[in-house]
Amino acid sequence: MTSCLLSFLLLLLSSLGSSIMAAAEPAGCKIRITDKGLEMLKSETLKFVEEELSNISMPEMKGKEGRFQYTITDVKITELNLTHADLKFIPEVGLLFDVQNSSISLSFNRRILYWFFFDTGNINAAAEGVNINTAVDLIRDEEGRLKINNITCDAKITKMSAKFSGTLGRVYDFLARFLTTGMRFLLNQQICPALNHAALVQVNSLLETIPVRTEVDKYVGIDYSLITDPVVTSRSLDMHFRGMFFDLSHNNVTLDNLAVDPVLPEYDRMVYLALSEFFFDSGMFAYYTAGIFQMDIVNEKMPKDLEMLLRTTYFGAIMMLNPALVDAPLSLQIAVNAPPKTSIKTSGATVVMTAIVKVMVLPPGLPTVQLSSMTMETKFNAKVSIRGKRLAVHADLRRFKIFSNQSALESLALIPLQAPLKTMLQMSVVPLINNWTKRGVRIPLADGMDFVEDVVEYHNGYIVIGANLHFTKGLREMMSTETEPRTSTV
Repeated sequence: MTSCLLSFLLLLLSSLGSSIMAAAEPAGCKIRITDKGLEMLKSETLKFVEEELSNISMPEMKGKEGRFQYTITDVKITELNLTHADLKFIPEVGLLFDVQNSSISLSFNRRILYWFFFDTGNINAAAEGVNINTAVDLIRDEEGRLKINNITCDAKITKMSAKFSGTLGRVYDFLARFLTTGMRFLLNQQICPALNHAALVQVNSLLETIPVRTEVDKYVGIDYSLITDPVVTSRSLDMHFRGMFFDLSHNNVTLDNLAVDPVLPEYDRMVYLALSEFFFDSGMFAYYTAGIFQMDIVNEKMPKDLEMLLRTTYFGAIMMLNPALVDAPLSLQIAVNAPPKTSIKTSGATVVMTAIVKVMVLPPGLPTVQLSSMTMETKFNAKVSIRGKRLAVHADLRRFKIFSNQSALESLALIPLQAPLKTMLQMSVVPLINNWTKRGVRIPLADGMDFVEDVVEYHNGYIVIGANLHFTKGLREMMSTETEPRTSTV
């Protein structure tokens, strides 16, 4: 009995420990939208809401009042004056769109029968004291995507008036109060369903266009799934993403996140992006497991002065192997032997990479012969920047060192190779790396939103990029051009 109880307690503790560890997973990438960013979003949201309300479809009204029989058709909203509108954060919930003391102008056609008199005409109506309170609940869905989970809406129209035109307009002005009461009731009933559909269907469709787990290129993908529900305060909306690259051919082989959890302390700009060392290390790890960090430098790829120096350095070794190989082509085979590591300090970001360099002789029609094996240690300065919604990195060679894997004596003989090999890296390899990385990787923003006026700050263990937002499309255009979810890679 005691052993069973002990086993149960151990199992329970193990389960709790696993849950705590899972909940404590650091974010590789964080994005904060501040109240200043929300202020810019307000104008786009207001345009979108006005368009949605303008498209409200009102049912036909029929009825009888005393000796009057009436039919109301073709109800149209002609003007919205949502001047007193606000968009703000609701702590621990999401967003609040609040409209107070605004007005809506409408027009509709009437057909009225009074005794034997039949009259038609147009009615212009005005709804005043329009108050709309809409709360949007934001969550992380099962795929790790930001989603509107629920919307709470309350709409009220304080007063509505109508002005009749036509031959009998003044005769039955007394009907205005009766008709506008019914119209106010119907309009009240239409506002919230229209906004509910806009948020739960159209805005969620837009959110589905933001990449979650998607390809970067033909070698690697990136996982931008949210690891927690969004964190909402009175000043900001914080989203914590996994921010992890993965090898497309081995997408279950991933790197553990042991990096510092980025901190976002500021609110001065519209948006902030924080990236930890894990974000960059996982990218290096993914490309390493994909086998990308390998290259052969041979024939026209090898600088002539470097080839001459290699022949001079290894002349004796070649003669000892086979004098007939003296004029055979030489090659350098470079293969990174461990995933590169990123280090981010307040002074900047660096990447350390080690590789095995083999000097090979290539006799025509015969197997290649290894002349030497050496270890190359390199350190690069990495400069991070954002173009629109793409994150790019530019590398500069900072430190270079080679030493023999065979003997200390050979390491001394390699000293003359240090300078030409470093020049070869700077002239050939580094430009290839930068040409590859300048394409960048997309950050998790919807199409139509770009970063502008960005400032990069380096902290111990992570980078913070503060920027403002620029809309290249309106919300309506963003939704109409992104009707299908972006293809994900599993």
